Amino acid sequence: MSDTEDAKRHGAGAGQAPRLLALALVAPALAAILFLYAYPLARSLVGAFADEAGGVTLAHVETALVLYGRDVAFSIGVAAASLALVAIASIAIAGYLTLGATPWAVAALRFLYRWPLFIPFVVAGQTARSFLGRNGLLNSGLVEIGLIDAASAQSLLDWRGLVLAFAWKQIPFVALLLAGAMASLDRAQVEAARNCGASRLRCLVEIVLPQVGPTLAVGLILSLVTIFSVLSVPMMLIAGNPTMMTAMMAHRVTYFGDYAVANALGLVSYLVTSVAAVVYLRTVLAERTR
Repeated sequence: MSDTEDAKRHGAGAGQAPRLLALALVAPALAAILFLYAYPLARSLVGAFADEAGGVTLAHVETALVLYGRDVAFSIGVAAASLALVAIASIAIAGYLTLGATPWAVAALRFLYRWPLFIPFVVAGQTARSFLGRNGLLNSGLVEIGLIDAASAQSLLDWRGLVLAFAWKQIPFVALLLAGAMASLDRAQVEAARNCGASRLRCLVEIVLPQVGPTLAVGLILSLVTIFSVLSVPMMLIAGNPTMMTAMMAHRVTYFGDYAVANALGLVSYLVTSVAAVVYLRTVLAERTR
């Protein structure tokens, strides 16, 4: 019995060693998630509903919606327009990288489209400010070629500038995901459709795009989270109201020290991104069930 018990104990110890090693490998990443994401999220949720006496209240949420309702609607509108532009441009870039027939054009596009990935948002905001201002590079170029008059030049430092800046920064990220997903598909279907006379655009829309839809959804949801978390771009491009919720959160904390209302605004951004994530998960689960 003693030999048998020793063998069992030895086997149990040997089986626990890989588990402990796996736990040790996962522990740093898990700790980073807990302290950098889960803990701040929990504190912001508690702060949005806690009053000075430690009770529960909805006053902070009500104040946030009353004072910054336009900013919430503005943020959602800018995010939706940016994601639409990101989706269209990313599909076009990834589709040409996958189905393009001109080698030098494909190589040039593959080299150029990734550059914004390595540019910080603060640099992107300053670049957009210099490019889209009334006397910026865009209007100066249009005046030089005679398309507009210098007196009629308008500044695009408003919601249009935000949409263009966010889209320019996020298009390479989504296009990179899509291009990888498209490259992994079986090209037999595309070749068969091409042999039957289908155009490359039709192959992209009817054959390739439906198969990479989940990848596109992931890229857009991650881009939505990024858009709602960026502070530098709206601060640099828009001076008045309405503006993005991140700028209003920073304004509330900087000038009023009101973390409760700022947390309530953050709660709204959590809800918007959570709705997008839930819709995506339900869609994926429904497709897998079918």
